[in-house]
Amino acid sequence: MADWEIWLVIAALALATAATRSSFWLVGHHITIPRRVHEMLRYAPACALAAIIAPDLLLSEGQQLHLSLSNLKLLAGLAAIAFYLLRRNMLQTIVFGMLVFTALRLALA
Repeated sequence: MADWEIWLVIAALALATAATRSSFWLVGHHITIPRRVHEMLRYAPACALAAIIAPDLLLSEGQQLHLSLSNLKLLAGLAAIAFYLLRRNMLQTIVFGMLVFTALRLALA
């Protein structure tokens, strides 16, 4: 590819990204989202977070389900869930979960 073709592709991708990300900002006030869809969208961030974290907690390096007590990430995740249910503070839960994982890793290494 020539240099100008590479720059053309970069510009086209930047324009496509800007257009898709700003579409709700540009025409959002003209579109009415149904109440049911609006209620379902409240759960999108939690679902996205679960989809990112669950494979890391539940799968081993070979992509096999790993639900034993030797899975330190799963144990730390369960401790973090219990901590969140008691405290209801997300930042403290993240710090607590990382501290538990580090302590388990150092203690059992």
